[in-house]
Amino acid sequence: MYYALPYKTKQFFFVLIKLAIVVGASYYIYERLTNNEELDFRIFVDFLSKNDVFTLKNVCFVLFLTIFNWFFEILKWKKLVSTIKKVSFFEATKQSLSALTASLFTPNRIGEYGAKAIYYTKRFRKRILLLNLMGNVFQMGITLIFGFIGLYYFVSTYNVEISYYRISRFGVLILMVMGFAAFGVSQKKYKIKGFSVERIIQFIKEIPLQKKILVFIYSIIRYVIFSYQFYFLLTLLGVELSYLDAMIGITSMYLLSSVIPTIFIFDVVVKGSVAVYVFGYLGINELTVLCAVTLMWILNFVLPSVFGSFHVLNFNYYASEDE
Repeated sequence: MYYALPYKTKQFFFVLIKLAIVVGASYYIYERLTNNEELDFRIFVDFLSKNDVFTLKNVCFVLFLTIFNWFFEILKWKKLVSTIKKVSFFEATKQSLSALTASLFTPNRIGEYGAKAIYYTKRFRKRILLLNLMGNVFQMGITLIFGFIGLYYFVSTYNVEISYYRISRFGVLILMVMGFAAFGVSQKKYKIKGFSVERIIQFIKEIPLQKKILVFIYSIIRYVIFSYQFYFLLTLLGVELSYLDAMIGITSMYLLSSVIPTIFIFDVVVKGSVAVYVFGYLGINELTVLCAVTLMWILNFVLPSVFGSFHVLNFNYYASEDE
């Protein structure tokens, strides 16, 4: 039906879609900051002011870490997409930041997949979806590796009470999902959105090992950067904690907040709740933890999405179709 519409009508609808994405992201950010039940925005600002967080030196350093974090995310996407098409770093930047803006208010960051795919012609889009999924899987893998190490030391160091019954239920559920996934992979005719599992596996195998290793390394670097950024924000807010102890809590927090099923709209709330729980064992008060989590969200999601909104508004769908 879309392709049957007149050119001017399609242009009008596409402009509306771009505006809806930007307005939706802006409204979501506003709501999260001003109507956060866990942390009042005025209390948040007052707390930061009392701790002299907004000094020029501190602002420059945390912004540097944010830029460095996104630099490697963009580099990771550029390396992945070069499998099917060479793109410049600037093009990869536009695609990554636009995808972030589109994903802010969509369930499970699903908007990120569509936003990146639309930059490419129809013949590339299924592969773009797979490459984006692959990049996210690598990042999640790093979160799980560091997270399980951190959680092991967290549980053994702070004598955390664990419900082994709940863990066993969760384990059974994971095994069932893995079993169904293995069964699906074994069926050569089984298809996911028009892609046979056999073709997906073949596509992943065709990606050069060197690129997979580089993507893995970029994922590690990103994890180290934003984990250190969280630690640095805690120190700015007056927390006296060794780097090793802080990393035990930070890696555990990111693991737990990642495995808890949630819609991305409530991501900052979930991370805040998990962080309060984890850092409570380390003797850090709730307000400090929530302020650190909110700052991390503003620096690594809100700020880049502002630039992403600019790229969304300037995106030309028809130019991408003509490539």
